[in-house]
Amino acid sequence: MSRIGKKPVAVPSGVTASVDGQTVKMKGPKGQLQFIVHDDVDVKFESGQVKVAPRSETKRARSLYGTARAQIANLVEGVTKGFEKKLEITGVGYRAAMQGKNLQLALGYSHDVVYQIPEGITIAVPKPTEITVTGIDSQRVGQVAAEIRAYRPPEPYKGKGVKYAGEFIFRKEGKKK
Repeated sequence: MSRIGKKPVAVPSGVTASVDGQTVKMKGPKGQLQFIVHDDVDVKFESGQVKVAPRSETKRARSLYGTARAQIANLVEGVTKGFEKKLEITGVGYRAAMQGKNLQLALGYSHDVVYQIPEGITIAVPKPTEITVTGIDSQRVGQVAAEIRAYRPPEPYKGKGVKYAGEFIFRKEGKKK
């Protein structure tokens, strides 16, 4: 059984939660989010806590209810604090800049890469070699960060490219004579 799924999700003050069938809705100071729980998982909201449990003892239900609990906990964290991913750019001439509502990246290609920022996501460029992606939905923040990183992932010889802050790049030795 899932140890994560057994713990109820506490709903802090300032956040309103509602469970309507299989839909869990959270509304807080940063915005509103919802998550549709799988049919194999039972969801209840009682005494300021959201509780999840498997509907049956099948392997699928037991594996899904821990995931559902984690998703609901992410909703609570998103509407209260929000999520943030930091990216670092390494390489000579590699830089990022905001161009209106778009992110402009110079990553060693013959052209600049222009990334259109999706709705609900905020991107800041404090330095030309740093990008900060923030938002209330954990999945969307991670997806946007992954899409930006995919334009030029870090290479193992010089470490040039876009990487997550704190990510370790395994370095290789070059050719020998």
